[in-house]
Order: sequence, then structure tokens, then C-alpha cells
Amino acid sequence: MVSRKYVAECLGTAILVFFAVGVATLSFGFNIAGASKSAGVIATALSFGLVLLALVYTIGPVSGCHVNPAVTMGFLVAGRMKITEAVGYWVAQFVGGILGALTLWGVVSGSKGYSLSHQGLGTNGYGAQSMVHLNAGGAFAAEVILTMAFVLVVLSATSFVASASFAGLAIGLALTFVHLIGIPLTGTSVNPARSLGPAVVVGGTPLNQIWLFIVAPLVGGALAAGVWRFLIAPESAEPEAPGAVEPTDLPAE
Repeated sequence: MVSRKYVAECLGTAILVFFAVGVATLSFGFNIAGASKSAGVIATALSFGLVLLALVYTIGPVSGCHVNPAVTMGFLVAGRMKITEAVGYWVAQFVGGILGALTLWGVVSGSKGYSLSHQGLGTNGYGAQSMVHLNAGGAFAAEVILTMAFVLVVLSATSFVASASFAGLAIGLALTFVHLIGIPLTGTSVNPARSLGPAVVVGGTPLNQIWLFIVAPLVGGALAAGVWRFLIAPESAEPEAPGAVEPTDLPAE
């Protein structure tokens, strides 16, 4: 029997991709924001942050709402989940990302004149695929840095030093601010499952470049765990603060 937490991770990732990547596709593929690229960046950044914010409070009690292999990598390296559980999360998230992308494609392909080569599906990219024509080295560095910042917020917000009731708000805002700078650079992945789904559907250059958007976020997630363990991770000898939330109090961990 498939565990509920794996189903939650698959469904949550599919929802994130459908709605947030959907806004990216409409903003940049269909140009519903008009000539203003800034409007598209803001709309897309907000959509990722708000969808994740809603998901944290919806499926967080079931799986912890990672919906991102880089976040799962962070929890694994931080020692807050086992490798067997992490593998299950990764499978669920990648499947969810592909299902979400296929569903989105099924909907937008009903638009007259739509084509994967023209409107696309909110894929990530570097070089000619980047708004600022960022090269592979710059894109790799950007994805590592952005993912490290995001996953560090997730690890910190769900640790005992943070208030659980505000964790979702912090996580949602973090995803929003990394998208504000990341979209012009690479389209912002910080989530291998979010990148793989659309790349599989579109194929071509996005699929050829997908290695970067899988490897770099995973590296960033691992680095975030190292920073968290050094700066924030609780020491067993320290007393628990009144009203604190231990990592074990959170279902995902």
C-alpha cells in the first residue's frame, strides 16, 4: 500500500507545477502581461509563493510539504529524515512534476495557435533560453545560491527555534523572493521536479539543459543543510524553549 505522505508529495508537486508554471506560461508564453516583463516576473513569483503557502497548510500535516527534491535533500543531509524515505519522496515528486506538466499542457494546448515551440511550458534554461543570456556557469551558481537560501529558510522555519504556525508564511515568502531575482536569470528552478516535468513535455533544448536544474538545486539543498547544522541545529544539551516546536513534531521529518 502506498503511503499517504508519498501521495501527498506527488499531488502537491503536481498542483505547484500546474498553477505556478501555468502562470509562467501565460505570462511569458502567451504574453498576457503585455510588453512588461517585470509584470510577468512579479505575477510568476507571487504564484509560486502563494501556491506553496497554501500547500504547506494543506498537506504539511501529512507529508511536511516538501514538494521539491532539493528540500528533501536538505532534510536528508540535515539528518532529519532517512534515505529510504527520501527516495520515496523523490520518486513521488518527480512523478508529480511530470503529471502536473502534462495536465497543464493538456489544458493550454486547447488554445488556438498554441505550440510547444512557441508558447512553451514555463521551462528553465540558460544561454539563449535565459532572459539575460546567462551562461551555464552563471546559471549553475545562481541555482545553487538561490536553492541554498530557500532550503535554509525551510529547514529553519520547521526547526524548534521557529514557530510552526508561521512556517508556511516564511516558506512561501522565501520562494517568492528567490523567483524575483531568479526568473530573469534562469526562469528559477530551485526545484528539480518543477523543472523536469515541463522539460519532458517540451523536449529539445530544455530537456538537454535539464541536468543543470537537477544537479544545482540538489547541491544547494545539501549546502543549506550544512549551514543549518552549523548555525541553527539544536544541540541535545540545550533546554527546549517554552512553546518550541521540535523537528519530530512535524510529520515530514
